[in-house]
Amino acid sequence: MDKDEIQLNDDYDKMTAKSGWEKKLVEDLAMSALKERRTTRRWGIFFKLAFLTYIIVLAVLVFSPFDANSLEKATAKHTAVINVEGVISSESKASADNIITALRDAFEDKKTKGVILRMNTPGGSPVQSAYINDEIYRLKELHPEVKVYAVIVDICASGGYYIAAAADEIYADKGSMVGSIGVLMDGFGFENAIEKVGVTRRLYTAGDHKGFLDPFSKPQEGDIDHAKTMLKNIHEQFVAVVKKGRGDKLKDNPLLFSGYVWTGEQSIELGLVDKLGSSSSVARDVIGAEKIKDFTVSEAFLDRFAKKMGASMAATMAEISGFNIAPQLR
Repeated sequence: MDKDEIQLNDDYDKMTAKSGWEKKLVEDLAMSALKERRTTRRWGIFFKLAFLTYIIVLAVLVFSPFDANSLEKATAKHTAVINVEGVISSESKASADNIITALRDAFEDKKTKGVILRMNTPGGSPVQSAYINDEIYRLKELHPEVKVYAVIVDICASGGYYIAAAADEIYADKGSMVGSIGVLMDGFGFENAIEKVGVTRRLYTAGDHKGFLDPFSKPQEGDIDHAKTMLKNIHEQFVAVVKKGRGDKLKDNPLLFSGYVWTGEQSIELGLVDKLGSSSSVARDVIGAEKIKDFTVSEAFLDRFAKKMGASMAATMAEISGFNIAPQLR
């Protein structure tokens, strides 16, 4: 290879190297420009969307008149009402499960300003009543800003008053029936009747007093005394609950815990009731939240019908046979 060919090859290599470097530079510049263009386009889309959103919000505010009343209604507080109606038992609508569920829902609602227990019950199970009484105190301790008011409609006796005693204040109508702070255990004795018709009662037990107060057998020695002792103990529990709830409001009257029922007017004089009033007047004038929201637990119609039929039949059989010996606050 002569000198001219060698020189030509060297020049070609130099030109190729130079072209590769320039090509890389051009590609880098092109990629940088492309990235910058993409970034600019994205920001442009963002600002356009933001401007469009601003226009839409502005149009809504301009063309939709502001309704202050609607806003006030949406944020307004309400008075929670829970009905305690009928006999208090584990199978009734005034069961502890139902009332406690309603109480928890009412207290946990952020818009609840106060709770009204609308009482219309002759009483019932001391255990169910005690469950509800205890839960009211627990919820009041958790939510001290929410007060509880018992409002008596027609009657609030025995187990009903056991519940009402936990309220911060109690209201009633002047003709309401209030009190009956006592305990009873009722039944029948058929031992003489079955002897007359020639029926022999066969009762087999393990335990000297397992047939305690069997209506077809004569009471054993000590049975009646034991029953009275048990009733006295439950009565003392009842009285303690009333004194805890009413405190110094109670007047010193020897008949206060005798089991008597009093009118609403008499109950105010005795300290069993604070004032006369209805659910609507208490919500409006005392709680200050006229809007009422009902938190009472309701059952489906078929469930309610089946329970009512079953409870009625069971109660009828118990009354006929004399087996209804469970202590009752009624």
